Amino acid sequence: MHNYIYLDRLIAQSLAEDLGSGDITTNSVVPPETKISGRFTMKEEGVVCGLAVAQRVFPQLDPDIRFTPRGKDGDKMKAGSVIAEISGPAAGILSGERLALNFLQRLSGIATKTQSLVNQVAGTGTKIVDTRKTTPGLRILEKYAVRTGGGQNHRMNLADGVLIKDNHIRAAGGITTAIEAARKKAPRTLKIEVEAESIREVEEALRAGADIIMLDNMQTELMAEAVKLINGRALAEASGNMDNRDLLEVANTGVDMISLGALTHSVRALDISLKFDKPEI
Repeated sequence: MHNYIYLDRLIAQSLAEDLGSGDITTNSVVPPETKISGRFTMKEEGVVCGLAVAQRVFPQLDPDIRFTPRGKDGDKMKAGSVIAEISGPAAGILSGERLALNFLQRLSGIATKTQSLVNQVAGTGTKIVDTRKTTPGLRILEKYAVRTGGGQNHRMNLADGVLIKDNHIRAAGGITTAIEAARKKAPRTLKIEVEAESIREVEEALRAGADIIMLDNMQTELMAEAVKLINGRALAEASGNMDNRDLLEVANTGVDMISLGALTHSVRALDISLKFDKPEI
């Protein structure tokens, strides 16, 4: 994650949201000259993600704060592991700790969940991919966390590819009509993907020349039949409530990828804490 202009703007906006007119508690009870040190610690095992993000929170509050990572994004750490140390003016650290933890906990949760699902389908050749079901404003970070966990990114935004879903099909007048229109109007370098809910729709998508066919909410046996029918003429993507399915069973149908909105829209944050040493006056 090296898009620092994006990061610094996001952090500034997030700090403004959290600080309001000022950190009343810290300003009231902590003398401005107080120095402190502490450690960010894993309270459960997981994949670390977001260290560079957390590190850039504190300079916007006080340039004298030192944040030192003790690992790197992508490391799998056990409970009790120290992932970063921090020291400097206590007021700035206290005002920024929640935002830094929010980033670390959410991104590490996504990376950890992703790695777990990637491990479930290991050896099958099937890729775990994300969706656009991300937190508004955090898509770049959340998709980075998916990559950190070993997954792959689907479209970053609506300009990245043609994905003709059920409502597009209805609005366009059918699968064939939609694909033909996309071939005429969309950039030729972009793949055309279409959603299919039945074997009949898979057949139509193949005839129309789809590059990727999304097998939406299909039962495993039907999905295997669809993959056999596709037979390499297009990529096959399994989608639709995949978080509640046996992913190894789905992968064994031969699909090229499994997409999961749950990687980003409802993942549980990893438990990470910041604990201080005795303050220095």
